[in-house]
Amino acid sequence: MLTSQRKKLILDALKRDGQVLAKALSDTFGVSEDTVRRDLRELAAEGKLQRVHGGALAASPAVANLAGRRAIGSKAKAAIGRAAAQMIAPGQIAFVDGGTTAIQLVRHLPIDLRATIVTHSPSVAVELAEHEALEVIVIGGRLFRHSMVTVGAAAIEALGHIRADLYFMGVTGVHREAGLSTGDLEEAYVKRALVARAAETVVLASSEKLNAASAYMIAGIDAASAILVEKDTPESTTAPFEASGVTILRA
Repeated sequence: MLTSQRKKLILDALKRDGQVLAKALSDTFGVSEDTVRRDLRELAAEGKLQRVHGGALAASPAVANLAGRRAIGSKAKAAIGRAAAQMIAPGQIAFVDGGTTAIQLVRHLPIDLRATIVTHSPSVAVELAEHEALEVIVIGGRLFRHSMVTVGAAAIEALGHIRADLYFMGVTGVHREAGLSTGDLEEAYVKRALVARAAETVVLASSEKLNAASAYMIAGIDAASAILVEKDTPESTTAPFEASGVTILRA
């Protein structure tokens, strides 16, 4: 079997099953595990999968640049953002992450909502400029341009002084075993700090992020109080998360 054929079959299996094991692939293809591992390394270098111990997981396309992410699932993100916005009650304090789905969330907030939004995303803060009834707190730090959020020690220190009712988390990967993940180490640290300071964490997850993984783990799947997905997401996709005790909300 040609290398290109093996790689196609590996990607087909990832799309179907969400993960592959090097030993099983070695048996299926009749080649050594070293050969399979080389295939996995090359596919990982192309950004087509995320290697883990013993095999690989599907890679999330949500690690693309900001312009690229805006083009992925825009209708689904708008629906998820609209549903998330309805979860914020008057008087509550909510952490709102950065990213394209978070932008949709704040765009759907009622103009007369009286609440407090805490964000480390300058883009989210700008979207709220006309919401005079909202208290908007912007967390400072080093600007991570890929996601247009602040990261670093200054951001984490500031978050340590705030307690929120809700945290709306953006991720690039949601996987039962690999947990909640993102493509940048410092961003993962900030998200972890946000989880620790919120009573409930709601993960905003359009379909391309489900059963996918990125390099840096934020937390296990049990850190999520709920995962908000698009309404037509198959139950077979969400069932593993529900089996882990996470509530699935549909937009």
